[in-house]
Amino acid sequence: MAPLAESFALFAPTPDAGRRCVEFFTVNIRNPHTRKAYARAASDFAAWCALRGIRDVRQVQPVHVAAYIEGLQVAAPSVKQRLAALRMLFDWLVIGQVLPVNPAASVRGPRHSVKKGKTPVLLADEARQLLDSIDVSTPIGLRDRALIALMVYTFARVGAVVKMRREDVYDQGRRSWVRLHEKGGKQHEMPCHHKLEEFLHAYIGGAGIVGDKGWLFRSALGRSGALSERPLSQSDVYRMIWRRAEDAGIQTRIGCHSFRATGITEYLRNGGRLEIAQQMAGHESARTTGLYDRRGDQVSLDEIERIVI
Repeated sequence: MAPLAESFALFAPTPDAGRRCVEFFTVNIRNPHTRKAYARAASDFAAWCALRGIRDVRQVQPVHVAAYIEGLQVAAPSVKQRLAALRMLFDWLVIGQVLPVNPAASVRGPRHSVKKGKTPVLLADEARQLLDSIDVSTPIGLRDRALIALMVYTFARVGAVVKMRREDVYDQGRRSWVRLHEKGGKQHEMPCHHKLEEFLHAYIGGAGIVGDKGWLFRSALGRSGALSERPLSQSDVYRMIWRRAEDAGIQTRIGCHSFRATGITEYLRNGGRLEIAQQMAGHESARTTGLYDRRGDQVSLDEIERIVI
């Protein structure tokens, strides 16, 4: 973390302050993506301050933070994220007695309310088309079908899927279950839909990993069609999805998160309850789950077709 501390000396006017700043990113923030985003926000603010002659965090006033936020030429969600990063960092410095008060606490960010998610989703027949188009005569095909089905039927994040081990698929009460390793070290267990159960067992048997204790979804071993001992990465999955969607003739620009949104939407379309979908998705708030509900897209399309000219 030394380069990080050097990139915004504003927050390290003394050795104790510098150590406290480094601890914020190494101890307080565990998610690597959040750490990277917050470090960028702090570094950008430090650069902004340096251009205005402010080189000690103890000189920062609420008016400075407000002016920085006001001048950002980025979308409202990005502005709110940067302000949140500064608030958390300043809070950490206040607790460490580097600062007497948090200069970002009273600064208000832009109003931004999201009622509908932007993640592209597939219709049920498109999802079936994608799954049915995969050639399952090889372990790689069996793997890809099982992985996509897992994200659809359990609403799983791709980050949780690639962390799964073979023992995370297990039998309980005459049904197969999966254990997902979600953000924050949380474990989330879900029973398998009968199709998912079929696809997972076909993959596990076809890949020869029935009694294995290694990774569940593994990368390919060169061009041999066999699987290695190494796990798939998120970027591997993303590229696989693009390739499979193109082969299936699907034009929607889907990504890994599309299957989470597709599963939630179809569950709700078929009479599922939002609060149960929230539990299945592992969301803290039903409002977050509601962003994945895209049933209104089809309603809007049906209404548009009423415009007969």
